[in-house]
Amino acid sequence: MNQACVFSAPHWPPRLSRTIHPPRTSLWDNVAVSARRYPDKVAIRFFDRGLTYQDLYTQCEALAGWLHRAGVRAGDRVPVMMQNCPQLVIAHYAVMRANAVVVPVNPMNRAAELEHCIRDAGARLAICSAELADEMVRASEALPESRRLDEILVTRYGDGFGEVNGAAIPEDWRAWLFAEPPTPMSGPRLSQWDDALHSGACPPVLDDNPATPCLLPYTSGTTGAPKGCVHHHTSIMHNAVACWHWINGDPDTVMLAVLPLFHITGLVCVMHGTLYGGGTLVMMPRWHRDLACRLIEDAGITHWLCIPTMVVDLLGSPDLERYDLSRLAFIGGGGAAMPEAVAERLREIYGLAFVEGYGLTETSGPTHMNPPQRPKLQCLGIPFVSTEVRVLEPDSHVECAEGENGEIAIHGPQVFQGYWNNEDATRASFVVLDGKRFFLTGDLGHRDADGYFHITDRIKRMINAAGYKVWPAEVENILFRHPGIQEACVVAARDPYRGETVKAVVVRRHDHPALGAEDIIDWSRAHMSAYKVPRIVDFVDELPKNGSGKVMWRALL
Repeated sequence: MNQACVFSAPHWPPRLSRTIHPPRTSLWDNVAVSARRYPDKVAIRFFDRGLTYQDLYTQCEALAGWLHRAGVRAGDRVPVMMQNCPQLVIAHYAVMRANAVVVPVNPMNRAAELEHCIRDAGARLAICSAELADEMVRASEALPESRRLDEILVTRYGDGFGEVNGAAIPEDWRAWLFAEPPTPMSGPRLSQWDDALHSGACPPVLDDNPATPCLLPYTSGTTGAPKGCVHHHTSIMHNAVACWHWINGDPDTVMLAVLPLFHITGLVCVMHGTLYGGGTLVMMPRWHRDLACRLIEDAGITHWLCIPTMVVDLLGSPDLERYDLSRLAFIGGGGAAMPEAVAERLREIYGLAFVEGYGLTETSGPTHMNPPQRPKLQCLGIPFVSTEVRVLEPDSHVECAEGENGEIAIHGPQVFQGYWNNEDATRASFVVLDGKRFFLTGDLGHRDADGYFHITDRIKRMINAAGYKVWPAEVENILFRHPGIQEACVVAARDPYRGETVKAVVVRRHDHPALGAEDIIDWSRAHMSAYKVPRIVDFVDELPKNGSGKVMWRALL
């Protein structure tokens, strides 16, 4: 398939160019430009508080100065771990203003999962929210002394922003939303957010070269060890700008930011896209359907990128008719297929078509999107702006014919540079065709007669639980730490709500004959992110293995 064929889809969005030329600047420049254009405009709304573009710019500059004084230098990796809040945005842009690299971390991660990220990234300083600081400290202390963090910058959710209105906060959020920073007796130095903002330190001279690293998100793999994806400003900038135009964003756009901003889609399409375009981010730390309804009505939300399970939950609210959601002009997302019945109800009630897309951490988010004017349900969409897609026979990498299944491969400006400190994994993930470097996604699919792409299966062994990607080998590695588990194999199980869920098949150690499913589930909750915790645990005397001793995991599905 050549480039012309890729861009021949007859349903391209009107008035949108097939290719774009994003700004040849750093992502920091997007905030600086928007602050000059719209200094008094609200950039971020958090409950009943608003942060203007000028305030956002000023706080980012101040924090960048503190980071530089604290020893952060060009190219250093800085983990950022917190729920969606203004400080997360400030931290990301401040790290980039300090010419360093953001390592976005899932706030659901526990200490055992954080250890690898800190060690592999070579981080010396991290930024996190108060309720997560203990996990970060424990993760650092579990590492050899030479690999530990020197300092953690800790923020309460009201720091640098003003206390939020208590009446608007769901009751079950209060414990963590109002948590205070810990006071550990040992470990890394803990610094306070407000002190950093008022340190008076000046940021370094800005390196505005877009061909330098700015983001190192971690994605797991079949080996179980998460891999860092090296993104330059150019790859993130491309998809931020392209997404903004695809969803018809403009400076009056009000975006609901409830997709987690550690995740590539929320990070690029929601956060970076909106701030590039001068829109307003209305931030929700977590999903809560009644709060979402209130915010859509009160803040006049116009655009909402989400996962389908959020829409399913929202439409299931008995109070839905109480809210005026009429200003919502665009809704879309990905991570899992949108059920047809739910999409039909969305159209019937609000006249909105759900626009599905597809992308990966390695591709800065979208490589495919459905045209807003002609979306197909349960379909990846058409190749994204400036993107070439081929379907290849998995072994020979010969291109497949229309309608024939093969591995989806991506070439475009949004593709990452490679895996951090892992040349073997990088080499195995790319193939050169006609002089172009294509990323092999590991997903099997085909292109239909209209130019739309569909996924049919996976080459990689991965579980898609409500849009969260769970890699079985990573869960297995943590389960093996349980004193009562001799062997474990993790596979996908069907789930009516999440699509797929995590199932563990376990062989007990001989000295733990009474080990039960709930014991393992409870232990897992304390040692891994909630979405990775096995929902189903089966016990067997032995796992099925082939002649070379490898576990035959497909036999356990």
